[in-house]
Amino acid sequence: MSTHEMNVYVAPLQGFTEAPFRHCHASVYGAADRYYTPFLRIGHGEPRHRDMRDVTSQLNDNHDVVPQIIFRDIDEFDLLIGALKEAGCRRVDLNMGCPFPPQVNKGRGAGVLRNKALLEKVAERIDAERDMTFSVKMRPGISAYDEWRDIVDIINAMRLEHVTVHPRVAALRYGGSVDMDAFAAMFSQLQHRVVYNGDIMSRDDAARIADSFPGLDGIMIGRSVLARPSLIAEMREGRDWSSEERVDHLLQLHAGIFQHYSTTLCGDAQVLSKIKPFWEYLEWEIGHKTAKMIKKATSIEKYEKAVASIG
Repeated sequence: MSTHEMNVYVAPLQGFTEAPFRHCHASVYGAADRYYTPFLRIGHGEPRHRDMRDVTSQLNDNHDVVPQIIFRDIDEFDLLIGALKEAGCRRVDLNMGCPFPPQVNKGRGAGVLRNKALLEKVAERIDAERDMTFSVKMRPGISAYDEWRDIVDIINAMRLEHVTVHPRVAALRYGGSVDMDAFAAMFSQLQHRVVYNGDIMSRDDAARIADSFPGLDGIMIGRSVLARPSLIAEMREGRDWSSEERVDHLLQLHAGIFQHYSTTLCGDAQVLSKIKPFWEYLEWEIGHKTAKMIKKATSIEKYEKAVASIG
């Protein structure tokens, strides 16, 4: 399968791929096949309001968005699913891969992988929610690459649209390397459509994965969509964009997001706290000097001056 024929999804990235980014990315580059929201979670006994605002935002009007939820028990699962149903959502992705200790240690994200009793209850709920479609995003395990084998029968019994696999154990977070042997083993044993996620940095990376795993349902791109927002468009066009093309579109993307935050937030500090993370993975594109100027900017005036030096 060539890369321009593949399903390409944008991964949920906390603090980055919120509605303004998704909307502007779809406008500037053409929409990915799907965008997954940063995970919704329970706060103070109910779904967090800001998470729900992201899911129901009018900025979702130009792209296909799927909310992702993170949960530690069936009560949290039920509360989140209930809120999403009430909001009109009919597709949900289940986070079984978040590697960050504050979540894992409380049994959420990758922590769910060791909770067979919870997974069995989730399977029952999924079977009962016939008007909703579910998918799962998972890792091979928390600290060992074979932990998934203990739960694969439960996963296979779930009524799922697909399973997205990121082949790193949670203990590595995003360090080290993906383990393609682990992915191959999971790919062969999962009885659902499988989506690959992890270290897709270029068109060649995507092509190599597609060639290695015939029948793969698609790929999910995470940090690479932040470092190279043009990557999906490049895959579809079958060519690498020039530096000039990349920077021109990058500035368009930034302008849309910056305008949104400038008109919806109050004061330089709030705006800068939301827009500065946009550049976190882009130093390779804009240069160290400019990246440093952006990071050090303490006012909108200084920030805009730094951005104006790009290109």
